[in-house]
Amino acid sequence: MAASADRIIETGTDHLQARVTERVAILTMNRPERRNALSGEMLAGLEQALRDAETAADVGCVVLTGAGGGFCSGGDVKGMAAGGGGEGPRPTLDEAIHSQRLSQRNTAGRLWAMPKPTLASLPGPAAGAGLSLALACDLRIASENAIMTTAFAKVGFSGDYGGTFFLTQLVGAAKARELYLLSDRVDAKEAERLGLVNRVVPESALEEQTLELAKRLAHGPTVAYRYMKENINRALTGAGMEECLDLEATHHVHAGLTEDHRAAVRAFVEKKTPTFKGR
Repeated sequence: MAASADRIIETGTDHLQARVTERVAILTMNRPERRNALSGEMLAGLEQALRDAETAADVGCVVLTGAGGGFCSGGDVKGMAAGGGGEGPRPTLDEAIHSQRLSQRNTAGRLWAMPKPTLASLPGPAAGAGLSLALACDLRIASENAIMTTAFAKVGFSGDYGGTFFLTQLVGAAKARELYLLSDRVDAKEAERLGLVNRVVPESALEEQTLELAKRLAHGPTVAYRYMKENINRALTGAGMEECLDLEATHHVHAGLTEDHRAAVRAFVEKKTPTFKGR
């Protein structure tokens, strides 16, 4: 992104760069020579950056994007083919499963559940687990060059980082099965038609429009956003109608007691733009 940074978020690796500007945390997957394929360092850096952004007072919105014209090609298949497992003893099957569970919860899971809006900005291809991370975000904005594919069937994997959950919620079970089993590529126009992305913009306008949208979210009613996300996520995870109604009532009444609500009502009556303070 072109805007100057106010604060650098330490990630411990060049594979994931992160900074905060104008209340927007911009997290950039940075392995352009490998189409931003996920590495252990990148995932650990993403966990660290998301932990910071979730609780930081200077962050109102999180943007996840990729360097070098791509978003993320998913797992590093070339690295897998080369047998790159690092030095030291190999983990047991149970240890490997638990490690991946923690990684998924702390990356895709945190993007989905954190009480702040999350936005994926796709300059180019998003595949496999890279697509899963994009789908974990609340909103997606893509350039006309963006391509999406689950890709897992092409390499004999079943899928990870929550893609089956997020995709099913967005497009329904029948289409999700098709996109997983066939692993066909979906261009930006079709992705928008299916509801996989919220906006498609020219490549030259992606950075500007991403930051514009992110700043709008970052300066919005953060308390209300937190409750909106919890309401929607609870409905998506199988809560019954009465439980959803009760949760909405609790959150709605609570939001009505906030300083932000009172200020917004005054601004509405006076035909002014409200300034939200998160309390």
